[in-house]
Amino acid sequence: MAKLLSYRRGRKTQKMNQAIASIEKVDSREAAKKFIGKKVEIAFSKSSIKGIIVKPHGGKGRVVIRFRRGLPGQAMNKEIKLS
Repeated sequence: MAKLLSYRRGRKTQKMNQAIASIEKVDSREAAKKFIGKKVEIAFSKSSIKGIIVKPHGGKGRVVIRFRRGLPGQAMNKEIKLS
């Protein structure tokens, strides 16, 4: 399981189809690299949004996930499924 933390963003921009996530029991960049290419899914009541892990983010085991479409704000701080 993983948890969405934030959109991927810069100082003046925000990428709505990319998010930074924290994976359970992953606490280093090297461990996060093993998850690159894994598929993820966020389930809502009527639909789901699918994405893929594209790269590590920082040194604490966070990853960047790119989704097929933009994420709603309700997706932040939500549990996601790894497959």
